[in-house]
Amino acid sequence: MEGTEAPTPEVNVCALEVERKYEVVPAIICSMCFLFGIIYCFFGYRCFKAVMFLSGLMFGSVVIFLLCHRERVLDTELSVEASAGISLGIGLLCGLVTMLVRSVGLFMTGLLLGLQLAIAALVATSHFCTLGTVWVPLGTLLGAGVLCAVLALQWQKLLTVLSTAVFGAAVVTACADYFVETFALATHVYDCLRLSPSPPLCWYSWVILAIWPALGLMGILVQWNLTADGFSHTEVIVSRRQKKVQLMRIRQREAKKRQQSGSQPGSYRRKATPIKRYAGDILAPSYLQSLRERQMGTGTSLSSLGTANHTMDYDFETGSTVPLTAAVAAPVIRV
Repeated sequence: MEGTEAPTPEVNVCALEVERKYEVVPAIICSMCFLFGIIYCFFGYRCFKAVMFLSGLMFGSVVIFLLCHRERVLDTELSVEASAGISLGIGLLCGLVTMLVRSVGLFMTGLLLGLQLAIAALVATSHFCTLGTVWVPLGTLLGAGVLCAVLALQWQKLLTVLSTAVFGAAVVTACADYFVETFALATHVYDCLRLSPSPPLCWYSWVILAIWPALGLMGILVQWNLTADGFSHTEVIVSRRQKKVQLMRIRQREAKKRQQSGSQPGSYRRKATPIKRYAGDILAPSYLQSLRERQMGTGTSLSSLGTANHTMDYDFETGSTVPLTAAVAAPVIRV
C-alpha cells in the first residue's frame, strides 16, 4: 500500500567491520602496558621491587589521566598529550613512594586486587539485575579494595601473587581490547559501573574477556610453582642486616687484637707492676767494705773478725737481728 513505510532492517553491529583509528600516544602506552602485564602475570612476586614501582606508576597515571582527560583543569581542556605528560609525572612520584615504602606498596597491591574483583562482580551482576543507585558500585569498590589491602599486609606473599597475576592478566586483556576493537570492552565495563545503558557485547568481545581469567589462572600457577617458589621478598632486607652485623663483629675483633698487640697508635699501654722493696734490701756500707777487703786480701784478720762480729743486719720480715757474716763463708786466717 501507498503511504506505508517499509520497516528498516536491523543492522547487526557485530557483523560490521570495526573501524580502527589508532592514535600515537595511546598505542605506545598500550604497547608498554602489554609488556608490563606479561611481567606482572608471570614474574610479579619475583620482581617485587619493580612490581611495587609499576603498581604505583600505573595506578597514579591512570587515575590522573582520567581526571585530566575527562575534566577541565583551570577552565581549559587539556589535550591527550598534555594529560599523558601530567599523569606520567605524578605516576612516577607514586611509583617511587610504593617502591621505597614496602607497606605502602603492599597496600596498593591489595587495593588493586580488591578493585578488580569488585569490578568483575559488578559487571556480572549488571547483566542480571539493575542497581538502583551509583553508591552501590562505589561502596562495593571501596569495601573490596580496603579489605584486600588489609589482607595483603597480613598474608604478603599469597596476596601479592594473586594480585600480580590477576592485574597482569587484566592489563593484557585491556591492551588486546584496544588493538582489536578500540576499547569497546572497556567502554562497556565503564558504562556498567556508572549504571548507563550499553550496547550488548559481540562474540569477539567475550573472547577477549575470557583472556582475563584464563591468563590470570595461568599466572598464579606459574608464579606459585616456578618463579615465586623458594623466594621471599624479605630475604633482601634480612641479608643486608646480617652483613652489617657480621661486618661490625669483624671490626670489633680487629680492634681488640690491635689493643692487645699494641700496634694501634694512641692505644693505652698498662705499666708493669713495680717490684716491692723493703728497707732490709739495702746492705750496710761496712758490710760491703768488709767483703771488698776479703776479696782483695788487704785487711788484717783481727780487723776482719772484729768487723764480722760487730756488724749486724736487721731482718724486717721476722723482726730479729742476724749477723751479716752468717751468710758469708768463714774468713781465712793467716798466721
